[in-house]
Amino acid sequence: MREDEGAGGLPEELRELGRSLRVPDVDGESMAERVLAQLLAERVPAPVAVAEAERWGWLRRRWRALLAALSGVLVVAVLTPPVRAAVVEWLGVGGVAVEYVPGAPPVAPAKVPGCPEPLPVAEAARRAGFAPLLPEGAPGAVTAVTGRAPRAVLGVCWRTAEGAVVRLDEFPGELDPGFVKETRVQPEPVVLADGTAAYWFAEPHRLTFPLTSADGRWRHEVRAAGPTLLWVRPSSGLTLRLEGIPDRTEALRVAASVR
Repeated sequence: MREDEGAGGLPEELRELGRSLRVPDVDGESMAERVLAQLLAERVPAPVAVAEAERWGWLRRRWRALLAALSGVLVVAVLTPPVRAAVVEWLGVGGVAVEYVPGAPPVAPAKVPGCPEPLPVAEAARRAGFAPLLPEGAPGAVTAVTGRAPRAVLGVCWRTAEGAVVRLDEFPGELDPGFVKETRVQPEPVVLADGTAAYWFAEPHRLTFPLTSADGRWRHEVRAAGPTLLWVRPSSGLTLRLEGIPDRTEALRVAASVR
């Protein structure tokens, strides 16, 4: 037989082979389960006394175990550098969503906004729906509230000995809409003196935050934020963000004094 005759007969031989193959007729099952059924029928003959339903139940249990193992691999991958920041972005930190954008352009430093129209602490607590947490040794600290309970943001502002403005924002962890941070540098996990987990944003970054207009409607503003410490107080459920202290050690010290 010539080579071209052999090649010409190959398609017909393949068609004959396809017609001779037998695929198990399994209604309602996926193709993967059908393939497994064929393998089991050829390699692992089941005892006659075993019911068909039990065989498919065993297959489904094997699939669930396989999917669970794959899920475990994915969790380990997510919690391993350099993709750990994705966990921060996905879960958020209290009422703050963190978006890690490594290719974003740098953000120029900006002044920390103070607390306009300061309120007495009791009045701020009434409007916000919770008592403000105050840092120790904050000279001339004043409070201001944006919005009303249960969607209020309470700010505590004071000045350092050098005259720089420091701002401590406090709001419920479920605040919606809340704050969104867009950073080109991954936040650094740190721990406060009482063991509370926190995140330190060393570089200036974009901050989207909620405001209320005169008619009570919410809107979002965007500004540049300086170095910030972010944490959640478990006992109160409040999210706190401390801005205006560029030194991490000093920021941690002030945060530990907030009561």
